[in-house]
Amino acid sequence: MEFVPNYDLTLLLGLGFRTAIDDLHKHLAALGYDDVRPAHGFAFHRLAPDGATGNELAEFLDITKQAASEMVDYLEQHGYVVRLPHPIDRRGKIVTLTDRGWSCIRATEAILSQMEAQWAAIIGAKRMEELRADLRQLIMAANGGTLPQKFRPTW
Repeated sequence: MEFVPNYDLTLLLGLGFRTAIDDLHKHLAALGYDDVRPAHGFAFHRLAPDGATGNELAEFLDITKQAASEMVDYLEQHGYVVRLPHPIDRRGKIVTLTDRGWSCIRATEAILSQMEAQWAAIIGAKRMEELRADLRQLIMAANGGTLPQKFRPTW
């Protein structure tokens, strides 16, 4: 029997991710968060709950320190984050979320929860839980038994 390559799952995962993120940002824009970009959500994930240094943010996003600094500048200018003196390192700064940043996170959580509920209505709650468990298992198997602690935005 001849081997037939089958890689459409990879494409479908990518398309599904992009579709979900695009839908999320359409809803966020309608709520007044039209200045937040997909990569910012991943930064928010690292900044919650206690903030992070610019270097920690750069490491988490797998981007340069300069790129992280530019992102923080943008987010600060738009009211999502603030730089505060580091509680331990007097020379350093810690980036924390503002009320607007936390409000964006709460809106994101509500939107994504609603989206997942809609998906569960389409394929069924049991299959949704199985999908979640299967994806977690595959990701962990590919990463030495753990979920990765970095996320590099691809756009």
